[in-house]
Amino acid sequence: MPTVNVDQEYLFKALGRKYSTDEFRELCFEFGIELEEDTSELAMAIEQIGEAAARAQGLSDKPLYKIDIPANRYDLLSPEGIARSLKIFLGQGKPPAYTVRKPKGGKLQQIIVKKETAQIRPHVVGAILRDVTFTPEMYDSFITLQDKLHNNICRKRTLVAIGTHDLDTIQGPFTYEALPPSQINFQALNQPKALPCPELFEHYRTKDKHIGKFLHIIENSPVYPIILDAKRVVCSLPPIINGDHSKITLKTKNVFIECTATDLTKAKVVLNTMVATYSQYSATPFTVEPVEVIYPDGKKYTYPDVAPRRMEASIDYITSAIGVKLTPAEVVHHLERMSLGATLTKDQKTVLVDVPITRSDILHACDIMEDVAIAYGFNKIPKTLPAVNTVGKPFPINKLSDQIRRELALAGFSEVLPLTLCSHDENFAHLRQPDNGLAVELANPKTVEYQVVRTSLIPGVLKTLRENKSRPLPLQVFEVSDIVERDETQERRARNERRVCIAYANKKSAFEIIHGMLGRVMAMLNVPTTQYAIRESMNESFFPGRRAEIVYNGNVIGHFGIVHPEVLGHFELALPVTLLEMNLEPFL
Repeated sequence: MPTVNVDQEYLFKALGRKYSTDEFRELCFEFGIELEEDTSELAMAIEQIGEAAARAQGLSDKPLYKIDIPANRYDLLSPEGIARSLKIFLGQGKPPAYTVRKPKGGKLQQIIVKKETAQIRPHVVGAILRDVTFTPEMYDSFITLQDKLHNNICRKRTLVAIGTHDLDTIQGPFTYEALPPSQINFQALNQPKALPCPELFEHYRTKDKHIGKFLHIIENSPVYPIILDAKRVVCSLPPIINGDHSKITLKTKNVFIECTATDLTKAKVVLNTMVATYSQYSATPFTVEPVEVIYPDGKKYTYPDVAPRRMEASIDYITSAIGVKLTPAEVVHHLERMSLGATLTKDQKTVLVDVPITRSDILHACDIMEDVAIAYGFNKIPKTLPAVNTVGKPFPINKLSDQIRRELALAGFSEVLPLTLCSHDENFAHLRQPDNGLAVELANPKTVEYQVVRTSLIPGVLKTLRENKSRPLPLQVFEVSDIVERDETQERRARNERRVCIAYANKKSAFEIIHGMLGRVMAMLNVPTTQYAIRESMNESFFPGRRAEIVYNGNVIGHFGIVHPEVLGHFELALPVTLLEMNLEPFL
């Protein structure tokens, strides 16, 4: 959950009154945010580095509110956004109407996209704020909002990177290109001189950890994205750093905003958030000048699009979901308090909602209902008991899983809970299994250990045995949990499958023990011996001649046997391991 520091004096001035800490905490609760602390820069520094060191830095003791913001409310990541939304919530104003205004000559600034950018960051959007008046407080807010967005919706700049420039120092049309690192040489922001890109990256890697942590995003690519003006002046090297030539200062009047991205939808949300927050400081508040983006195929797009989105929701759905009786007019009133435009259809059974660019979190009728509930007040919603005959009960698969767990624990086996993510090799090659194309792969894995969602419980169980080799023998463990496989017939394009895995490790193999555990499980499930059988298996994870498959009602539901020595070697195990893995869902 992001935290935003807001100057109390600024906030009280915007809201037209002063609040005590308890009063403001209550207001935050009613609006759906949380006051974390009433503090100051000096007080926060004292907590971290001690009073003497904090006072030596000359930090301000001006009162600040630390406010926790929901992760999906990007419009509240700045003091301006919080003040504006609270003012509307309190009925002291209406949501602003954002307008796009072309320049006097009518010709838009352009960003011309080169085809090479498709290799690394294919999308770019832009906008211009004209006649902006920066104050030190607004400048700090402007920079801080970019950092908040980068760490939130931009996913640490991997999805979107924001570049802001003093338009009067550069000249359009701009080009968005992708060049080899050896061809890039420029003076980066706050650097004393121009450096070739390899030297610049080495500087950030060794001497500036704040920027260095973003190098991995592009450094392994043969080309780096770069935005240039008409004179080939480097504006930015996204997602790493802007150029020093066009940096924003307190004297800046015209701001050029560009966002490069791998996700166009998120790029538009980020651009709209920046525009909505700071267009209020333009000479004509809440106006923005559009930018035209031209792609290699000749297609042209104009950004930003500040028109509201039209959505609708049933009045009956809203009131029944909240559990209160509200008139259609009251529903409209509550939505307006949440900065949403609302009107009713002629029959007054449906509310039509105009979602402004600030509310990218509104995606479904349930989001509209939630805003009505917030404005109405969660504490005002009456508590009700369920119907007399309503009795909660576990899902059948969970009930079955608990029964299996109990039975295996009574047999002397210890339950383990490995991670559901593993490396691609652990899931396939280490088990001597081919890639069957069913694994759900992570797009941006944190490490090589977390590349796929497991399609078998075996890797996790074997890794658990590896980490417990020093414990007394035998090692008897089990896991009852889900594996995940791709399934295009499902809406989420994947499905879960509940399985059980039982493993026994000792100085000698124990095929008979695992076979006996299979029999015990089947007996506990009341499965007659006529409904299941074991037969020779060809599963390469197990030793030939010491492996079997489990057949239930004519279908193979699992395998067991002595784990192949090559598999044990991959998992650094020297002891013989006998193991069973079986699907539990056919027994429901």
